[in-house]
Amino acid sequence: MLAIETENLTKDYGKKTVVNNLYLTVKQGEIFTLLGANGSGKSTTVKMLTGLLKPTRGNVKILNQKILAENLELKKQIGVLPESLALFESLSIWEHILLSGEVYGLTKTETNYRGEQLLKYLDLWEDRFMRIEQCSFGMKKKCSLSLALIHNPQVVFLDEPFEGVDPISSKNIREAILFSSKKGCTFFITSHSLEIMEQIIDSFAILSRGEIVYQASAQLLKSENKKLESIYFEYVKNDLTGDLGWLGS
Repeated sequence: MLAIETENLTKDYGKKTVVNNLYLTVKQGEIFTLLGANGSGKSTTVKMLTGLLKPTRGNVKILNQKILAENLELKKQIGVLPESLALFESLSIWEHILLSGEVYGLTKTETNYRGEQLLKYLDLWEDRFMRIEQCSFGMKKKCSLSLALIHNPQVVFLDEPFEGVDPISSKNIREAILFSSKKGCTFFITSHSLEIMEQIIDSFAILSRGEIVYQASAQLLKSENKKLESIYFEYVKNDLTGDLGWLGS
């Protein structure tokens, strides 16, 4: 079964096409990563896949259903770690947990148990009463990740989950993704952490200027004895060159 499917997915802003004609399929239980430089269209793609942004053209299906604003039951099966983190500065980490549990219809007992397990796993438990405005970027990232997982979704979208996170938490996040994937959860991840992605992905695509320029499985990379990093730099290049001979002189 396909967990994620796009057809001709396109987003225009005026005369500028930010994402162009994407055809993507991700099987249930797969870990998929969308790679690309800053401004390549990754976050815009995630916003369209999760219903936060309406495509100019094309279709999106999640778990074989169209991602529509009124399809609340489908949205309850989706977890999202957004680019913006979507947190309330005046609320504490624990208040976010309680609010999220209520939104997803969890009982108070379920919310307390799952919240405690997630925050302990991500090393946030001791700081659970700290307001978001007092938290570091890494703490905010881990709080938002907890909210994406607490309702045990079938499909999870993670926008740069390893950015600004300490090595221990990064290891825990990797292990949580792998564990959940083995139980059938699907992950769609955008990341600049090529080394981490190579360790966990089943498939990937490279986005450049809003278009897919390369797509393959991790198994194909291994069979051809290729590294994800080398493939990435082959297709994603800096078009601007400059002379920095003055630097350090």
